[in-house]
Amino acid sequence: MARNVFLQFSELPKLRSGADLVEIPPECNRESSPRIKTNPDPMNNSPLLKLADAGQSVWFDNISRELIKSGGLEKLRIRGIRGVTSNPTIFQKAIAETNFYDSAIEKLGRRGLDARAIFDQLAIEDIRAACDVLKPVYDATNGNDGYVSLEVSPELAYNSSGTLADANRLWQAVSKPNLMIKIPGTPEGLPAIRDAIAAGININVTLLFAVDAHAAVLDAYMTGLEQRARAGQPINNISSVASFFVSRVDSLIDKQLEEKAAKAGGADAERIRALSGRAAIENARLAYKLFLDRTASPRWQLLKAKGARVQRPLWASTSTKNPKYRDVIYCEQLIGQDTVNTMPPATVEAFDNHGVVAATLPGDVNNSRAFLAQLESAGINMNTVCKTLVDEGVKSFAKSFTDLLAAVEQKRAALVKA
Repeated sequence: MARNVFLQFSELPKLRSGADLVEIPPECNRESSPRIKTNPDPMNNSPLLKLADAGQSVWFDNISRELIKSGGLEKLRIRGIRGVTSNPTIFQKAIAETNFYDSAIEKLGRRGLDARAIFDQLAIEDIRAACDVLKPVYDATNGNDGYVSLEVSPELAYNSSGTLADANRLWQAVSKPNLMIKIPGTPEGLPAIRDAIAAGININVTLLFAVDAHAAVLDAYMTGLEQRARAGQPINNISSVASFFVSRVDSLIDKQLEEKAAKAGGADAERIRALSGRAAIENARLAYKLFLDRTASPRWQLLKAKGARVQRPLWASTSTKNPKYRDVIYCEQLIGQDTVNTMPPATVEAFDNHGVVAATLPGDVNNSRAFLAQLESAGINMNTVCKTLVDEGVKSFAKSFTDLLAAVEQKRAALVKA
């Protein structure tokens, strides 16, 4: 079946050079790469499908009722998409900025539901429908892929008991085996992650930036599995991913580096600027090394013997924010066994157009550690950066959720009144 191409792309800048980045062949740079060509069997050359051969699953970081009902998600599944992630911002854009949900909002509004209950119903319906579209992937991979993620209320990011209660509620409401409940990887989220895993709920841990936080999440996952096994419950049917955010790290650190370079001036300024565009990938490489170490540990081997599945690292925020960087840098540089990359629509199209598939993980982690030491010497502390990004992420999702409810209420009032 021919590949369905949705978007065309203008020429984009090349990847910045960096000592520790895998070299992309010159013929693969956007300036010299051709437009998509007709191929008698183009699926054989699909970079998305080649990623699966390299051990990485591509999930789609977007959802809407229009995408599902139009057959767009089914086409993406055929092209190699193996899962879907959602968040409050994605739902805010889908519901508030289109009229595709208006008839459903009116119907639910006339039944007396308020904005929060209306959104809840709309989201659950969309997630259930997406789960059905991806169920063939779930079945074909024996439950390794085919998941659709739905996030607990962002208002509960610092509320352990509330998070667990919402996770249980959504799990029961959707009632699909290929659902994943998203829980923020805040300190307060850790007990909820542990207990949800112990209860048999598939979990997508979101908003991870720090390697230490990733370590705590891996521990919560294993502890939840151990508790479930001790209770005599099966653990071979539980799946989890740890969503480690990438490009946002560079966005913040690059800004801080530029501010420090401007103050330093001269040769020091150039030395500081040379650190730009590398922190996100080096940080993610260390997270992947941690994953490899933990899954090689005796503790994990005991769980593996009982059928446990690894908690795969999921690379999130993989769209390129800086136009100076190659548009698929956060995809090409983070390819490894037992990983997931959730890509927004434009990044999916860019990667399927000109992405280069090669094993780029784990990379040289000693260089990664040395780079972070250079950052520290330049006055950039990764722990501080990561805490800032978690706080900003929680606030951003909470604001999107508030804006979404306000938009639904505005639509509900107008439609019911009409």
